[in-house]
Formats: sequence, C-alpha cells, structure tokens
Amino acid sequence: MVRVKSRYLLCEVNVSDRSRLLLLDDRTIAVAVKAVVARTHGDYGAALCSVGFSVKYLNAHTGIVFLRLPKRCYRLLWSALPFITSVEARGQKIPCFLNCLHVGGTIRTCQKFLIRYNTQQLHRMLPKCKNEEEKQQVRQAILNCSLTRGKNEALEDELGSEEDEGE
Repeated sequence: MVRVKSRYLLCEVNVSDRSRLLLLDDRTIAVAVKAVVARTHGDYGAALCSVGFSVKYLNAHTGIVFLRLPKRCYRLLWSALPFITSVEARGQKIPCFLNCLHVGGTIRTCQKFLIRYNTQQLHRMLPKCKNEEEKQQVRQAILNCSLTRGKNEALEDELGSEEDEGE
C-alpha cells in the first residue's frame, strides 16, 4: 500500500489589532485560502488543492496555523498565500495576511520549528523589557519552551507521585 504524501505549512496570521485574532476559526481560514487559490490559479488550482486540504491547527491567541495539503500542490497554495488580504469571520472583515514560517513533511517537524521560532522571538523580546519583572517572565517563558525541560519535569512529577504513594 502506498501512503499519501502531504506537506504542512506553518503560517502566522498577522493582523493590526491582536484582539481580532480571537474571531478566527479554522473554517474561515480554510475558506479564505481556497478562495485565494481559486482566484490566483483558476479552476485547476482550486480543484488540485481542494482534495486533501485541511486546517489542522489554529491558535487564535497567537495566530499560528497548520495547513495540510497534498505534496503535489503545496507550491500552488504557497504561491497564493501573499494574496490573502482579509478574512471574513462572523460577519466581520478582518484585514490580515498570512506569513509562511515553515514547510514540513510532518506535523512533528513543524512543531519543532515552532518551538525554536518562539524561543527566538522571546530572546528578541528580552532587551525590550522595561523592568526586571518583565525580564524574569520572559526568561521563565524561554525555559518553558525547551523540550528537555518538559521531559525532566514529567519525570520529576512521576518520581514525586511514587514517593507520595510510599508514605
């Protein structure tokens, strides 16, 4: 049996007012992407990208989106993303654009890239902090981004629960 190869695009939705991100949902992003592919590449692009296309993940707080599509048409969709200028969500037209951060073969590679990207963003925020409390919060967020720290905390929690049972 042959598996269907897919590509995952990790995109960031950029809006001028961050509070408007909360209005977005995966269906509105999917409709906007399909419409712009149809507009830029015609019926051929729309038909090619509509089969197997889906929005796998949308974080409305950070504006991060995972798009899944067949490997044969990811360049068509990728080339159409700059033409998205607004998204219609809940009766409101939200001016925005999608910035493609990474193209990967699996969700796992996109997640790893996203962790590195978020860590870099936090390091960029550190010099812009105004007081020591903000700096400490950013440093704590940087520590929470690492994968090894998460594994160690899970191990400590597991060991701690075994000690509690022994008493």
